[in-house]
Amino acid sequence: MREPGLEAAIRAVGGIGALARALGLAQPSVSEWRRIPADRIAAVESATGVPRSELRPDLYAQEGSAVNDSLPLDEVEAARAEIYDLLGALLGRAPDETLLRSVARWKGDTTDLGIARMALADLAERMEPRQVSREYFNLFIGLGRGELLPYASYYLTGFLHERPLAAVREDLQRLGIERAEDVREPEDHAGILCEIMAGLIRGRFGDEAEQKAFFEKHLKPWAARFFADLEAAAGAEFYKPVGTIGRLFMEIEAEAFTLPM
Repeated sequence: MREPGLEAAIRAVGGIGALARALGLAQPSVSEWRRIPADRIAAVESATGVPRSELRPDLYAQEGSAVNDSLPLDEVEAARAEIYDLLGALLGRAPDETLLRSVARWKGDTTDLGIARMALADLAERMEPRQVSREYFNLFIGLGRGELLPYASYYLTGFLHERPLAAVREDLQRLGIERAEDVREPEDHAGILCEIMAGLIRGRFGDEAEQKAFFEKHLKPWAARFFADLEAAAGAEFYKPVGTIGRLFMEIEAEAFTLPM
């Protein structure tokens, strides 16, 4: 069964075929969606006029709702959520042309993080989706296994499906976050944890204290090491600056959460 946000998008453009054409996708791909993938939200919002708070209310709070009755996100918080969203999208699946074009429009500055953003934008502009898809497969899937295993359990215990995964599941249950039916990865996957942090920042699942607790328990102990490994991976070209962005951002987040709230 499709979620209401996806149904609203389909109605807005007059059918699944029309939505697929507007996004430049094959109709069977869109027909398989149960809900709009996180990396497609901006494109669907632009194509249909349906606000993202209606397309994916689990990620974007609606104005006037109980989870958004505080002040809107300031620029810093919005930027944090954007980076977590990007990392979640790029780690969760191989980016398609729409996501690559979006990344190619990223701007940077003279900071280390800004330089890494510009490097990623340049690669997104130059590389074809099939190249990046092949790289993603080799890095994270592989024939048997990929070059890297982006799971908290693996980094903290050396094995998959261990106590760190159980701890994530316990906190997701406490926060009322349900596993989506179309998600195949364990919940301690780096991309999933980044998506959850983006939702926490936007006020979907808790307050700033919940952000800090979730980050320090589920990302701080291992994520910077994973991103450093990604940055140095032999098979990484497009994903090398993704690793740099992730490593630097995890370091910034860890430092920021030491400051008084």
